[in-house]
Amino acid sequence: MKIVVVGATSAIAEHCCRLWVAHGPVELILLVRDLAKAEPIAANLRARGPSSTVAVVKADFHDPAATAAQVDAVAASGPVDLALIAQGWLADQSLCQQDLAMLRESLEINAVSPTLFAEAFAAQFARQGRGTLGIIGSVAGDRGRKANYSYGAAKGLLARYAEGLQHRFAGSAVRVVLIKPGPTVSPMTAARSVRGIRVAPTEDVARTIVAGLARGKAVVYAPPVWRLIMLVVRHLPRVIFNRTSI
Repeated sequence: MKIVVVGATSAIAEHCCRLWVAHGPVELILLVRDLAKAEPIAANLRARGPSSTVAVVKADFHDPAATAAQVDAVAASGPVDLALIAQGWLADQSLCQQDLAMLRESLEINAVSPTLFAEAFAAQFARQGRGTLGIIGSVAGDRGRKANYSYGAAKGLLARYAEGLQHRFAGSAVRVVLIKPGPTVSPMTAARSVRGIRVAPTEDVARTIVAGLARGKAVVYAPPVWRLIMLVVRHLPRVIFNRTSI
């Protein structure tokens, strides 16, 4: 099985990779911005799954031409079975309100770059006639909230894009899986307080994601309880919602 992970240094992506190599053999290709950060992760994965191969490739997450070339390059050695798009950055909302450059960077990393990779892999899977595309969004994309609406808006864009891809490939052997993690233990969330909300262990979130990808589910909430939580949040009347601090 050939798996490509974009943004493989994220904690969630790393733990998904651990599960894949543990049940290998698989061919893992990690597309990353920071090779120094990625190499220890790759070495750990090789130790965990000696029967698997793990390659690290430095990727450009901003240039559309580079994105297309990188996806073509990883597919040149053979069809890709699964692509997981996992890059993201939880910027501070108050700073995004003050610094438009930071806001733009947040939108590019969390929305624009993932959609470029999603479209590039969609083209590859359309040529192959099969494949699974996983896109990591967030429960934050389900409703705009004052605590993180910059991040949430980017993840909301991913949700609509994934829905469109699902409609495009309906009835085919191409599966598009939108993944919506709730707050998860990771370096990205370490500096953010989540009052009254249990932060899920990364290992549990990864297990839910890997299982959902294997089944080709349209939407995967991780942990699953967030499906119910966000159902309530989405349907709160505005007059009530505006009085909350969530």
